[in-house]
Amino acid sequence: MTKTELNTFRRALERRQTELGSGSRNREALAIGASADELDRIQHSSDLDSAMSALERNSDRMREVRIALHSLETGTFGICAGCEEPINPKRLAVIPWASRCVVCQEAADRGQAPPRGEFETSLTLAA
Repeated sequence: MTKTELNTFRRALERRQTELGSGSRNREALAIGASADELDRIQHSSDLDSAMSALERNSDRMREVRIALHSLETGTFGICAGCEEPINPKRLAVIPWASRCVVCQEAADRGQAPPRGEFETSLTLAA
């Protein structure tokens, strides 16, 4: 990857980090409120669950963004954590914090081990 491409990804990641860092608006929804009305309590409980889910998603995404920024610093950005092959630049353009290629991410989503590369497969078969 060229320096220009890496800088483009760095800027996108830093922008996303800033957006996620301003997520304090979701914390306001976690305020504990009391109401005598049963319907209000149910609504508040539902709002609380939604706010907690949003905070968790933001926290997870922030961690992924920080890991991607760190990988830029260490020179490992764009390398799949599953198969150690380059991640398609089109995927990174859409999801710059992606740590896996599409094939390995799909395997992880299904709870499977990432597929082995051709070289690893040939070594296994030769043994």
